[in-house]
Amino acid sequence: MKQDIALVLKAQILKKLRRRAIWGGCHTAFDELPKSLPKHFRGQARKAAEELISEGLLMPKQTSYGLHVSLNPQRKADIDKIISDVLGE
Repeated sequence: MKQDIALVLKAQILKKLRRRAIWGGCHTAFDELPKSLPKHFRGQARKAAEELISEGLLMPKQTSYGLHVSLNPQRKADIDKIISDVLGE
């Protein structure tokens, strides 16, 4: 069950960034990623986002004011597949 939740959270994060067109050079604060999710999932969403970085689906960018991330444009097909398979969109 926890694995299913983690997969859905990953897909939700990817969908949010895709909808906002956060690809490549355009980036957003890492701390903003879980804000659109229910409060009781925010801790798990943070871990899911860290896993997305390690999987190469999110690209990290360290700034003087904190960690920012963007979608990896080279993995666009993988990102679209995850979103469509998990969320059916």
